[in-house]
Amino acid sequence: MAKWEGKVSATLTKASADQIWPLFKDFFNFHKWFPNMSICYGVHGVNGEVGGVRYCSGFSLPNQDGGVDNVSWSKERLVAVDSKQMSMSYEMVDCNVGFKSYLSTIKVVPSGGAKGCVVEWLFAVDPVEGLTYEVLYQKYQDGLDQTTKKMEDGLVQ
Repeated sequence: MAKWEGKVSATLTKASADQIWPLFKDFFNFHKWFPNMSICYGVHGVNGEVGGVRYCSGFSLPNQDGGVDNVSWSKERLVAVDSKQMSMSYEMVDCNVGFKSYLSTIKVVPSGGAKGCVVEWLFAVDPVEGLTYEVLYQKYQDGLDQTTKKMEDGLVQ
């Protein structure tokens, strides 16, 4: 079966790529920005460097392990960082949300002059039991929209 692949994007008009990129590169602290993610911390390596592994929990994908606490969690490893191109890729190494062979890339692209950028989030994952591609794609778009709005609002204040 073919992988599910997609790309979502969000356009920011009040924050530059140079302002937004460090917030994404702060790999161990993504809970500050991502909706419903209550916990995110480093479990291995150095924050923002290749090989760093983070643990995240409390996000909007349903867990598949039947746990009584109903908390979704994942462990993710940073596999590539290019600060000059403002791009990073990470893979999911363990989770309870049914993702297998998961790879994701975040790109922050300058746009609209000094105050503006586009954030792109690309993903590739084996089809997930209990989800459709369309539902997963919309979760990514909604998650990116909410994340970038929170980032932009936090920088503008």
